[in-house]
Amino acid sequence: MNIRLHRILSLSTAMVVATTAYASAAEPSADLIAAAKKEGMLTTIALPHDWCGYGDVIAGFKKKYPEIKVNELNPDAGSGDEIEAIKANKGNTGDQAPDVIDVGLSFGPTAKADKLIQPYKVSTWDSIPAEAKDADGYWYGDYYGVMAFEVNKDLVKDAPKDWADLLKPEYANMVALGGDPRTANQAISAIFAAGLSASKGDADKAGEEGLKFFKSLNEKGNFVPVVGKPATLAQGTTPITLRWDYNALAGRDSLKGNPPVDVIVPASGVVAGVYVQAISAYAPHPNAAKLWMEYLYSDEGQIGWLKGYCHPIRFNDLAKNSKIPADVLAKLPDPKAYEKAVFPTLAQQDAYKKTITEGWDKVVGAAVK
Repeated sequence: MNIRLHRILSLSTAMVVATTAYASAAEPSADLIAAAKKEGMLTTIALPHDWCGYGDVIAGFKKKYPEIKVNELNPDAGSGDEIEAIKANKGNTGDQAPDVIDVGLSFGPTAKADKLIQPYKVSTWDSIPAEAKDADGYWYGDYYGVMAFEVNKDLVKDAPKDWADLLKPEYANMVALGGDPRTANQAISAIFAAGLSASKGDADKAGEEGLKFFKSLNEKGNFVPVVGKPATLAQGTTPITLRWDYNALAGRDSLKGNPPVDVIVPASGVVAGVYVQAISAYAPHPNAAKLWMEYLYSDEGQIGWLKGYCHPIRFNDLAKNSKIPADVLAKLPDPKAYEKAVFPTLAQQDAYKKTITEGWDKVVGAAVK
């Protein structure tokens, strides 16, 4: 995946990838549906209901397949936790073994190399850009977003416009990450984004520069070592939370104006991240897992993510076939905010992930809880 993948995936640019025609109304086979219903359960992990519209997506799956119980594990887990859950439950067919995972892009190839996931190609496979999926079907992009500032307007009168602004004295004890930077992809990406801004776009230096930035943020007393969520933002514990735009926008909506919230895409260091889906190689309910994937990559599932402000991987195909409701499009942010979006290569992701996860305790030394 090259660093200019946003030309294919971004909502802000013309959709230029030609996709192979397929039957948009394609449904999973009767045999798969029957086998999944016989298993009777699907175990997910790390899917908070306010993340990417997952609450409604899960409800939609349940409505379509009421015979299948959805067992939701640890909604607040990070991508690394999901991988560890597979490893820890290789021989477990009980309720603690995840069937499916939704992880940051870099975790897909490593999970494949470690033989932790199994291949499956959904019926809409041809409409997923080749650059965003494993050719053998082990993992496939599901949605993406950009790192943004979620701001409590009652407490922050002059909202930050760029990463460097966060160092200002007026933001003392206000800035928080949306996860543990040693395990959560969302937090790691925020640190990289800050570093990308500080290094003037040098992705190879951004990991180290991001750690230096957060060291300064912590030393100045601006950093709050608490995982930022809508509740902590509203309470005033984390008035400025660094999260993916779709999480921030969904959080804004969930608070219903109490307090009023700004969601700001920074002027520089605009980092976009693709998440990917995969099925555990040890899934206790492999057919339910495949049926879940079929639902997620159907028109209904993809639009469900879009309603949650995520940019679904099949957006190009949906737009080309006039599948996206006008009211959904109207709620999306200004496309110009995404024009500077950069998608790091897998090699760059591997490098900065290692730098940040291994260096956080030593360089910054703030335990995020």
